Amino acid sequence: MKTVAVRNIPRAPADAVERLGASGVATVHEAQGRIGLAKPYLRPVWSPVAACGSAVTVLTHPGDNWMLHVAVELCQAGDMLVVALTSDNDDGMFGELLATSLKSRGVTGLIIDAGVRDVAALRAMGFPVWSRAIYAKGTVKATLGAVNVPVVVAGALVTPGDVAVADEDGVVFVPVATAETVADACRAREEKEAAVRRRLSDGELGLDIYDMRNVLRQKGLSYVESIDDL
Repeated sequence: MKTVAVRNIPRAPADAVERLGASGVATVHEAQGRIGLAKPYLRPVWSPVAACGSAVTVLTHPGDNWMLHVAVELCQAGDMLVVALTSDNDDGMFGELLATSLKSRGVTGLIIDAGVRDVAALRAMGFPVWSRAIYAKGTVKATLGAVNVPVVVAGALVTPGDVAVADEDGVVFVPVATAETVADACRAREEKEAAVRRRLSDGELGLDIYDMRNVLRQKGLSYVESIDDL
């Protein structure tokens, strides 16, 4: 690993980032072909909450949050800090003071594959955080890592500038190169779902809307009037 901090990264258009955030994790995941989803152990530390932004990535070491401080300087308004670890760790590597610094720069939230602390303060200041653990154990500042390099966070590959979308369903990442295309696909999916929702509210069954009956029959499902007919 090169111990570098990359100053300039590509970012998706602000409109695309906003549209992806409005669509939410589940829709984005489906719209981009069921990829980019982080493992489900990443959870918001307070709720209800949702956030999105361009990923400023950090690769750091267990129990060492030095590189998070380096990353703060490189963040812009609308970014989201995304932190990966060189090995599994639950230490509370982020808290109220770092959140205050990030919020002052317009950062929209944090996704960290480690622990955080000061949850009550984070909730009070309205700073969104998704983490693998809540743990009061503190950290040191001793070992160099990297900022704005490709990382793997909770099983998902994240390249600097990718769009991070997070809500109470989890976390999903969209490659910066496809952000606008995926945002358009989200809109089409939402329009389709709205039509289905109207039909369901009118009493139609999913079995008929999705034309499931023939397929179920072909797979061998049969109906009987009672258990005595088996």
